[in-house]
Order: sequence, then C-alpha cells, then structure tokens
Amino acid sequence: MIPDVRKTRVRVWCDSGTALSHTLKRLMDIVVAGVSLFVLSPLFGLIALAIKLASPGPVLYRWPVVGQGGRPLKAYKFRTMVIGADEIKQQLLDCNEATGPVFKMKNDPRVTALGRVLRKFSLDELPQLWSVFKGDMSLVGPRPVLTYEWEEFNDWQRRKLSVKPGMICLWHLRGQPRDFDAWVELDLEYIENWSLWLDLKLLLGAALYMLTGRNY
Repeated sequence: MIPDVRKTRVRVWCDSGTALSHTLKRLMDIVVAGVSLFVLSPLFGLIALAIKLASPGPVLYRWPVVGQGGRPLKAYKFRTMVIGADEIKQQLLDCNEATGPVFKMKNDPRVTALGRVLRKFSLDELPQLWSVFKGDMSLVGPRPVLTYEWEEFNDWQRRKLSVKPGMICLWHLRGQPRDFDAWVELDLEYIENWSLWLDLKLLLGAALYMLTGRNY
C-alpha cells in the first residue's frame, strides 16, 4: 500500500531553519505588531466607533480558536456580523460553499454592511496584532481554526498547527481555496518551506492583498 504523503511530508518545525532564525521571527512579530498597534490606534478608534454606530452589540468578537499544538486560545476580531450569528449559522449549513469541517459562504446574510467593508480590506483582522504581540499567534503562519473545526480534523490535517497560527498565510498569495484539504496543503507547504525570506514575501503580499480589497 502506498503511504499517504500528507502524513509524512511535514518536517519537525525545529528542523526547518536555525534557532537564530526562529528568534528573529519572534522578534519581528514583537516589533511589527507593537509598532502597528501604536501607529494604527487612531484607525482602531474610528473602526470601533463605526461599529457601535452601525449595529447593536460589542465592538470586538471573541474568537475561540486553537493555537499551536491544539492549545485553545481567545483571539479577537472587529465584529462584522449581527448578534447571534453563531446560532443563525445552524440555519445556513446547507449553503456552505466549502468542503470539510469549515463554513464559508460568500454572500453570508449574517454580515453587516459595515462588516463587508471591513472584511473586503481585512480590517476586521487587525485586533489579532495583540495576539501576535502576546505570542499566541505569529504575523505569518497557518490560519487558526475554530475549536469545533479542530475536533473534526484528522491526524494529517492537525499537522497544520504544529506551529503558531498566523494572521497571514500562503493563500494570501495563492488565493483561498474552497476545498479544505487544498487549504491545509498550503499550510503544510508553508511549514515545510519556512524561512524568514518567505515570511517577508508573504507580509508584502498581504499588504497588497489588503490595499486592493481582494478579500471579497
């Protein structure tokens, strides 16, 4: 029987790169996230005010995700959906446009008008800079997954979080696939080929991704 290459292709994270390069990656996370939080604080305030004026509910969405090695953590996004969105999703499961244990719907009725603008330019993701600064996440890495999604992963899919999850991942350059296995394959490709140079290229690509509003 031919072995599934997806179960064997990922190297141990510490084997990819040197201790110095991993230290530099963490230093880059701290500096970039810290400076960004300071410089973008006026924008954070404007977005928060707009959310409060646009719809009832909190400014931030507490995002229950899974971090490195399956460790549960709380990340944050600017709220882009109506209150009770998680409960409403149960009524929309037949409209799921993705495969696997994730839910994706392009014209999701739960998203507010302001939320569509924030998502288009990935502005709703900015509060994750705090998670990066704390060390729960990295600027670049596989996208974090929701707790219930993680519970449905099989063994080879769980390898995507053998490293810290990131704000930015390989699909920012390649395009976000609707097939979940293809999405995980991109994450594993990133882990296998990781370097500081790759992170820098992805950061630049993500900047262009946000400025051009390619998220919608």
